Amino acid sequence: MSIIQSFPRVLRALAFAGVFAAAPAFAQSSETPAPASPPSATETTPDDPPASADVGSVASLTLAARPALTLSGSAEWEAGLPTVMKALETLRAEMTKAGLQPGGRPVSVFTETDDQGFKFTAMLPLAAKPETAPALGQNVALGETPAGKAMKFEHRGSYDDIDTSYEAITAYLDEKGLEAQNLFIEEYLTTPKDAEDSELEVDIYVLLK
Repeated sequence: MSIIQSFPRVLRALAFAGVFAAAPAFAQSSETPAPASPPSATETTPDDPPASADVGSVASLTLAARPALTLSGSAEWEAGLPTVMKALETLRAEMTKAGLQPGGRPVSVFTETDDQGFKFTAMLPLAAKPETAPALGQNVALGETPAGKAMKFEHRGSYDDIDTSYEAITAYLDEKGLEAQNLFIEEYLTTPKDAEDSELEVDIYVLLK
């Protein structure tokens, strides 16, 4: 079972909150500099999604690798929220301590799931790669955000309901005959008050093979 297929059963247990909500968007074309807002000129919208896959606005684009502070971890589902939040808070503290500037909204890259839990890498994109390697805390590393051809989907509404978006994404990919890599990315555009915050905005990126 792929990550995309297995996540809807358990995503309701998580309610990830973002930091640096006013920072530039994560997504960018590999052919243009990082814009201050999500790139519309470099995205192409595929055929309208079928009625059975209500995924809202959909776009295809190319993600360019961006320098980022990273912190990998794992958690059981019951501890998912505090684990991811702690990772993002650690990255924010390390970024401030090293005098680095944010270059995008916070993201989580999910790489593996099973019935017990999941593995992830939390990332805070940087405005620029530092000329010299900064002194970082334990397990925090300087890395890059994922790159490649991707599909971007939007989730607008509470995190309690995000499993519905993942189910729609799975149906959309199946009906379009698109084969996804076994990972996906969540970019947090707003900071939710709680899991029921109806004004939450999350962009979900699925990398294609």
